[in-house]
Amino acid sequence: MSSLGDLKIIYADGSVVIADKPSGVDSEKELPALVLDALGSSEMGGELYTVHRLDRMTSGLIVLARTKKAAASLSDAIASGRVEKRYVALVGGIPDSPSGEMEDLLFFDRQKGRSYPVSRKRKGVKEARLAYTTVSSDAKKGESLVSVRLYTGRTHQIRVQFASRGMPLCGDGRYGSREPPERFFLRSVSLSFPHPDTGKTLEFSLEYPTEINYFN
Repeated sequence: MSSLGDLKIIYADGSVVIADKPSGVDSEKELPALVLDALGSSEMGGELYTVHRLDRMTSGLIVLARTKKAAASLSDAIASGRVEKRYVALVGGIPDSPSGEMEDLLFFDRQKGRSYPVSRKRKGVKEARLAYTTVSSDAKKGESLVSVRLYTGRTHQIRVQFASRGMPLCGDGRYGSREPPERFFLRSVSLSFPHPDTGKTLEFSLEYPTEINYFN
């Protein structure tokens, strides 16, 4: 397991790179250069293509393509639901049920940089769906560590879906948390997808904390 503050290359071949992105790094503007530097790709004239993104403050597994062909294949796999992503988040609150699903219609306001749940479909509104399981919780603190599987990949999806149910991510002031931002924890811990060349499913996972007291 890499530390949350360090970029680590988990896997690389001629078509894809799997990195453990640190919190605070922009997936599109900053990560590709950091990954190329870590790979030592200057000698190979490498280029990377971002096919999905993690929010700046979200850490963990992310796949980048090394060719336009691989990027097109991965983008198609994402669009067709053949990429599976799981996250772990620290939220303020305790879910009513230890596991379940959340389904919403979300609208992302680009000017405000926020997503909002809405009641009906219209232009710019997209369906959002996830499943969660409570890993651990602390009734005294009113916090829970939840494992999340994303079925869709909407902007700020995990953050806004939990916040809209009174459980904002700890430290996520944009969506209502009163905790200091240093407590923000949203980590991509599992990623699987068909390899763009072979079609074989590649699976990657990271260790993650399982107890609330880890965040004391």
